Amino acid sequence: MPYTPPSGFYCDRLIHERERRDGEGSLSKPIRFLSQDFISLKQECLKKKILFEDDFFLASVDSLGYKELGHKSSKVKNIVWKRPKEICENPQFIVGGANRTDICQGDLGDCWFLAAIACLTLNEKILYRVIPPDQNFTENYAGIFHFQFWRYGDWVDVVIDDRIPTFNNQLVFTKSAERNEFWSALLEKAYAKLHGSYEALKGGNTTEAMEDFTGGVTEFFEMKEAPKDLFNILKKALDRASLMGCSIDSLVPARFETRTATGLVKGHAYSITGVEETQYKDSKVRLVRLRNPWGQVEWNGPWSDNSKEWTVIKKSEKDRLQHQIAEDGEFWISFEEFKKNFTKIEICNLTPDALEDDKVHKWTVSVNEGRWVRGCSAGGCRNYPDTFWTNPQYRLKLLEEDDDPEDNEVACTFVVALMQKNRRKERKMGANLFTIGFAIYEMHGNKQHMSKDFFLYNASKARCKSYINLREVAQRFRLTPGEYVIIPSTYEPHQEGEFILRVFSEKRNTSEEIENKIEAENPVPAPFSAAEESEEDKQFRTIFQQIAGDVSIHSGNALSSHFLILDKDLKTDGFTRESCRSMIALMDTDGSGRLNLQEFYHLWNKIKQWQGIFKQYDSDHTGTINSYEMRNAVNDAGFRLNNQLYDIITMRYADDKMNIDFDSFICCLVRLEGMFSKFLFSASFFPTGLSRQTSWCVACLLS
Repeated sequence: MPYTPPSGFYCDRLIHERERRDGEGSLSKPIRFLSQDFISLKQECLKKKILFEDDFFLASVDSLGYKELGHKSSKVKNIVWKRPKEICENPQFIVGGANRTDICQGDLGDCWFLAAIACLTLNEKILYRVIPPDQNFTENYAGIFHFQFWRYGDWVDVVIDDRIPTFNNQLVFTKSAERNEFWSALLEKAYAKLHGSYEALKGGNTTEAMEDFTGGVTEFFEMKEAPKDLFNILKKALDRASLMGCSIDSLVPARFETRTATGLVKGHAYSITGVEETQYKDSKVRLVRLRNPWGQVEWNGPWSDNSKEWTVIKKSEKDRLQHQIAEDGEFWISFEEFKKNFTKIEICNLTPDALEDDKVHKWTVSVNEGRWVRGCSAGGCRNYPDTFWTNPQYRLKLLEEDDDPEDNEVACTFVVALMQKNRRKERKMGANLFTIGFAIYEMHGNKQHMSKDFFLYNASKARCKSYINLREVAQRFRLTPGEYVIIPSTYEPHQEGEFILRVFSEKRNTSEEIENKIEAENPVPAPFSAAEESEEDKQFRTIFQQIAGDVSIHSGNALSSHFLILDKDLKTDGFTRESCRSMIALMDTDGSGRLNLQEFYHLWNKIKQWQGIFKQYDSDHTGTINSYEMRNAVNDAGFRLNNQLYDIITMRYADDKMNIDFDSFICCLVRLEGMFSKFLFSASFFPTGLSRQTSWCVACLLS
């Protein structure tokens, strides 16, 4: 039966590459989620004078959820889907500007998402990129709205209708303090559609949504473990228009959002809006400007609005620092007091395509997509040395050092972010977040996929602090310019999933997956010579004479027992009829359907060579080899393949326990031998390796 790769494995990748070339997925040309085009759908509804009904996210229980909000839940029995005009008079999309008071949590545990929306309202440029303006319930109203999110490397435009779940004519989920305002409820619906249901949004991390709003990457800092250059990190982040927040932990849950004597609030999020140095008397002082989203309640200690410290500062310097005496929730605090009082900092660094001001300093970003395939490239962490090396590997080139090196150290600052894909959307199928992490090794001129021995004898140069079950693990590093290899992995092996690996750096960097060149060693077979026959040659001639006239594509299993004479210790039931026919077809150079003496001799030597390789990796004499070992066995047989092809081989020839028996091993090598021979796939023919399109063709040849 022809082999069919998993849906989306290659075909979707080809589509994705084409879209990239056409600019699809960029901020200016977002991908139409589920191929729905907002403008054409709206025009069609206006033309037909009907209100839009979304067939991809129906006003039904399936859109609510799958467990607590599923068909068997009593919570959904009295829910009615209504449009805003059915809920209140004079509904508005946004009333008096979008702000944090427009966000009130309903009966869904998505406070993490709502907190991110509140942060989003502090930056209008980013806010109105997520929420396209000029949407309303009056002019050209057709019951259709759209929102834009960053999704695993692409910007997507999500279309929805405005039917919202209600109970007793009240919104069930997110609502605004203004009863006739609906932008936050509709934004939540679009985000729920992106993930498959409302229930899929239950539980999460604020930074997850922040990244989906910006395309950025978030770093976490515990103040007690903050790096010594934290002030510079904050200053650079602000220069790059990064979104930053901070908070004070409250050990007692009941005391969340309680005001302290200094005016600070525990268990509450603040925005960092300024990081500056100023001259104070005979020395420089470092300051941080914070904003309380409440719009009131400020710090009353040193450098607060009315503190004595400002009396000795020149007016021009006050103007530069935008010092104001007003109860607006914004205030300055010294960096030392800031470190003493606050416990956590979050920095959402924006990617260059998310920055609109050319004056803002930009990160250099490289993005790679990959997947862990069970039995082939899902090798687990460094604790599993036999399989760790099979994980996808990414070469990182740090090309330029930082402009302001610390302690005269020549180094490059960069952030590595590993994000696992689609786990929230697949929750209804039982998927949970994997525990993920990564390690970074220095390369020593090797341009091929690093082998097991490399990791046995070389220590990592850097790695993430810990493996953790978050959607994304990110960390900042400083390394000298050079070449490195990043190994992203799950903690345990055999866990299959997709991921995206991003590298943000101060200066230029490049990262790419390390791919072997697709090539094969094709030695010219030695002709059979009767003049100097060895004992083995005599045995070979005897076998050929025994089956003379029957070494054809019709030989089937009759050929199998003769090959097993090569090594009687090999634990196998022999070759299947299909394998034997493949072998004969491979060596039948004249197309006669039969093998002559020379062709049979060539096949004999091939099988003898491949048997030796198989025995080497079948160390426990079970008659099978581990699918992870197949990569090395294929290499030993003289074939160099890329990672996609190793994945295909595993999925095509391994059994449920990820083992490959002798017959499957030989069948695979026969197919490879025939493929390279027929199409001349060699290093000279493909000097830079195969494209994804050609990889798909090769996958078909392995079927």
